[in-house]
Amino acid sequence: MTYKGYTAVISYDDRDHLFNGHLADTYDDVYFEGTSVEALEQAFREAVDDYLAYCEETGRAPSKPFSGRLNIRMAADLHRRAHIAARRKGVSLNKFIIEAIHKEIT
Repeated sequence: MTYKGYTAVISYDDRDHLFNGHLADTYDDVYFEGTSVEALEQAFREAVDDYLAYCEETGRAPSKPFSGRLNIRMAADLHRRAHIAARRKGVSLNKFIIEAIHKEIT
C-alpha cells in the first residue's frame, strides 16, 4: 500500500487475527493495525496523516531517509569482478550496480 508517497510493510498475526504494519519510507516509528484489509487501509492512511500533522505541529520535517546515495560493503573479490564486468559492458560500476538492482526488483 502507498499513500502520500509512503509505503506500508504489512504482516499478519494469525494468533490475534490482526494485520499490522509500519512505514517503510522513514526511520520514524509509525505503526498501524487493523482486523480487516479495509480497516488496515484506513489505519494506514490515518497513520500517515497523523505523522505528517505531528511533524507540522512540532516544526520538524518528515523523515525522508533515502538520499539516493548508498554505501555498500562487499568482499574484495566480488568488488573486483563487478568492476571488470562493468568495464566489459562499458559502464561505470555505479551504473552496473543500479542496473543489477533494477533488474532484480522489477
